[in-house]
Amino acid sequence: MAVYTDIAAEIWPPGKGSVPAGVSTHTASAAGISLTRVDVRRTGLRRPKGSYITLDMPAFAQIDERNEAYVWAIASQLRALLPREGLVLVAGVGNRAVTADALGPETADRVFVTRSLCAGRARGAGGGEVPLRPVAAFAPGVEGATGLSTAELLASLVQALRPAAVLAVDSLCTSDVRRLGCSVQISTAGLWPRGAKALTAPALGAPVIALGVPTVMEAAGALHSRRPLVVTPKDIDAIIRRGATLLALAVNKALQPALTVGELSFLTS
Repeated sequence: MAVYTDIAAEIWPPGKGSVPAGVSTHTASAAGISLTRVDVRRTGLRRPKGSYITLDMPAFAQIDERNEAYVWAIASQLRALLPREGLVLVAGVGNRAVTADALGPETADRVFVTRSLCAGRARGAGGGEVPLRPVAAFAPGVEGATGLSTAELLASLVQALRPAAVLAVDSLCTSDVRRLGCSVQISTAGLWPRGAKALTAPALGAPVIALGVPTVMEAAGALHSRRPLVVTPKDIDAIIRRGATLLALAVNKALQPALTVGELSFLTS
């Protein structure tokens, strides 16, 4: 039985075997961070069309989640994919009551929300005022608790707010134990939660960028069982706490580039 993964770089690992027509891969590294980019340019493959960027970093449970190199590595990739102007709606997808699935809601809690302030300004490091980009954040919860699917809720919000883009943050599944709690995937193809409706531009009515961290891994099930085991790291609490802080700072830096990481940390503490 094949082990499931959300990580495109695990389906088409660079330098290992051939990739199908319509798929290309690229790798780079700097400052202890490795980047793998997979571009899928046609339909009918194991991942929808789009770009998938994976950043492999040191374990989140052990890093300084406010380290500017790590924040900027994620923020620079996000900034290149997001529209330059307009409201961005950050959606924290997942179940807050389940630690391994709480990354999205915990990240949304730490986002610098500015929609109510715009057109407002914040005071920068030099003492002057800097413009703020409008940002809204929302954690839709789970359908079992609300009776409303994430796609339904976000589509309604998009219709009301007309954002330039939706940034969907969620926990991901990996097939490689080395990526648990120490990798970030960014995708222009939207978010495709297992067993739920995909969060894509056609479904929501706005471009969707997906951002996530692998927090679970499927392993072969017990003898005579067809169901895989779901494995989480023993330090999952620290991974979620620090990972959410790191992702939120990267989102904030991508959307408010005139503010420093220190200022953004202060504004969201």
